[in-house]
Amino acid sequence: MRLAALYVRVVDAVNYRIGRMMMYGIFVMMAILLWSSVSKTFFLPSLWTLEIAQFAMVAYYIMGGPYAVQMGANVRMDLFYGTWSTRKKAWFDAFTVLLLIFYLGILFYGGLSSTAYSLGYWGQEPAAYLAGLLTGTEEIGRLERSSTAWRPYIWPVKSIMVLGFFLMLLQAISELIKDIATLREVDLNVL
Repeated sequence: MRLAALYVRVVDAVNYRIGRMMMYGIFVMMAILLWSSVSKTFFLPSLWTLEIAQFAMVAYYIMGGPYAVQMGANVRMDLFYGTWSTRKKAWFDAFTVLLLIFYLGILFYGGLSSTAYSLGYWGQEPAAYLAGLLTGTEEIGRLERSSTAWRPYIWPVKSIMVLGFFLMLLQAISELIKDIATLREVDLNVL
């Protein structure tokens, strides 16, 4: 349990700090959209503002997700849940977080595949290709671009999505460990 407690502390600390930083992403989006309005009114309209705002929203939403789960800010039906005992809530949360882990695993694999495709890979082993990029055994192919007039590269936003899915997966495992500790009546803070 000491290793599990260390895992929970590290993952929660990382996701807490990233989540607190991402809270300021709303101001980034506001600035981009304000510039979009000003440029359309007074100057030549900027081609990049709408897509950058969309990319910023993706980063804000995906990277802030683990923080929201950690803080319990996710939507939950409290009709029955609110009246349950702590132990019953932990059983229910442990079951539902297992479903979340499965779902996030699929999203993570799909994100890896999509990111590899955006870097010019058309094969069947995206994880091996991305690992090969890191070790230098693979090369980047023809980079995917957006079909808009601005035509930005897509790999940065897809990479952010993969990182967000990975952090959310780590946070879901942390929540599962907390639920198991609650069921076993173990205080992770003293370990």
